[in-house]
Amino acid sequence: MSQPVPPQPDAPHQPDAADRPDAADRPELAGFRTKPVSFVRRSGRLTDSQKRMWAERHGTYLIDVPRAIARTSVDPRYVLDAAAVFGRTAPLVVEIGSGLGDAVVEAAVTDPARDYLAVEVYQPGLAHTIARAERAGAALGQDGLPNLRLVQANAAELLETTIPAGSVDELWVFFPDPWHKARHHKRRLVTAEFAALAARVLRPGGILRLATDWAEYAEQMVEVLEADAGLTNAHGAGALAPRFERRVLTGFERKAHQAGRKIADLEYVRR
Repeated sequence: MSQPVPPQPDAPHQPDAADRPDAADRPELAGFRTKPVSFVRRSGRLTDSQKRMWAERHGTYLIDVPRAIARTSVDPRYVLDAAAVFGRTAPLVVEIGSGLGDAVVEAAVTDPARDYLAVEVYQPGLAHTIARAERAGAALGQDGLPNLRLVQANAAELLETTIPAGSVDELWVFFPDPWHKARHHKRRLVTAEFAALAARVLRPGGILRLATDWAEYAEQMVEVLEADAGLTNAHGAGALAPRFERRVLTGFERKAHQAGRKIADLEYVRR
């Protein structure tokens, strides 16, 4: 996870005049983001090495999605063509909130038969992921990781319109912000609406994997996921899952253990 920095609202994106959405011509944007998002914009700065890496390699990994209004928005008319992006047809795994790329880079290295899409809103995290991928590729004697791509966007929009229905093999959500204060619960990512969107993008038999170190949030996750008709708990109604062995143990998780917080893993299957 990137270091905490002062939050800012997700400011409106300012495209060129020719590309700027016009509500009169685009009625689907009239009610854009009427609900809270699960993140706040942060003014994190890139280190000099990250700036160089970003300048040299972000074009290799980052999918340049067209924006709607906000900087992390996605034009609802845009649909991801994974075969074109990755240059092949392969099972697709999507990680939402990939942070510094610990899990997704390790997965891309050890599971080259599948393609991995990392979704993250914070540029420092994306830059760190690119650097990690470059080091991993060099260790393998190759140019980066061809089965890894990144996108800087609001996950809800990706799940609702960008990612084709039934196209995802696995969807990962590891340690989303718990927004622990009651007045902030409305910002939580995993809600009934999220459950429906997850079911939308997963193929039949596809897997939704989650992890959190916040017990009350885990209870909410179970409640909303159990209620969705498109998902079933892989380990029985209301049950937690064993720790996902391919989820890399990060410093964040170690701190949770040191603080005495138990990690709850969940696994749901698309009916």
